[in-house]
Amino acid sequence: MRLDGAGLGISPRGLAAAALLAPRGLAAAALLALGASQPAAAYPGGTPEFQTDVAPFCAACHSSRSAAALEGTGERAQRELSEHKHLAKILAGEPGYESLSAPDRESLVKQIRALDAASTVTLTCADAVPPGALFEVEVEVTGGGGPVVGVGLVDRDHRLWARPAASAGWQVAAEPRITGPDGAEQHAWLARRPESAGRNLSFVNVTDIASDPARGEFARAKVVFTLRAPERPGTYPLAAVLLYGTEKASVLGYTTDAQGHKQVRGGFDGGSGRVLFTPVRQIAVRAGEPEAGSAPGAQP
Repeated sequence: MRLDGAGLGISPRGLAAAALLAPRGLAAAALLALGASQPAAAYPGGTPEFQTDVAPFCAACHSSRSAAALEGTGERAQRELSEHKHLAKILAGEPGYESLSAPDRESLVKQIRALDAASTVTLTCADAVPPGALFEVEVEVTGGGGPVVGVGLVDRDHRLWARPAASAGWQVAAEPRITGPDGAEQHAWLARRPESAGRNLSFVNVTDIASDPARGEFARAKVVFTLRAPERPGTYPLAAVLLYGTEKASVLGYTTDAQGHKQVRGGFDGGSGRVLFTPVRQIAVRAGEPEAGSAPGAQP
């Protein structure tokens, strides 16, 4: 999945095949594409047509900042690192970057490294909750090149094997509360999903993201999920994932097409998107823990 000007990173052919073959819930991830001007390839403002749970299994276009996100995949883990898959291509002047001078390519890489260093995601929640209890999970994000980042809850910190949080037993019990970089709540993206279908999703788009690494300015946003704990006592995993782009944060990182849309220089499969996880939390579900209380709009 690619939250960048060039999309979430599944080719149109692979997009259709993955959507048909993936199980319910994961099929949406196969349809996620952000940013290229061709409608079949990507969507420039996030995933405006898809309001559903997703999993971050797309690996065709994204890069990772750590090989741990692809642990167990052998040499592929190293190939997927942003230094190899993305930044090395810029420095080498590969297609998309060849029109930049060597100093400009070095400057672009410097700015992207600064953006990566500043882009973070954290997950805050209780260490233990009673069976069936409602509790809040707060996910805070910083950075991302914009104009959109994706934020979700999953069961593990792995690009190929993570599943939506519900697969681990957590039920999203209310519409997530999204606070954008300006401090205002955001509702427009979720409102595109019919209320009758339920807006209690484990993945959202946060819009109006704009970072400027050249000036040291990085967007901040927050998403609060209301979860219902499993009824069976035990220990359950939970992690957050941040999907973001890089090249649109620099004037060197994109071109502008005839319609005035920004197009990242690396193109649809250039590796300029990132997938970043929090460490996996192991949350205890056990009797005797204090109730967290009901959240507004929580579903019984």
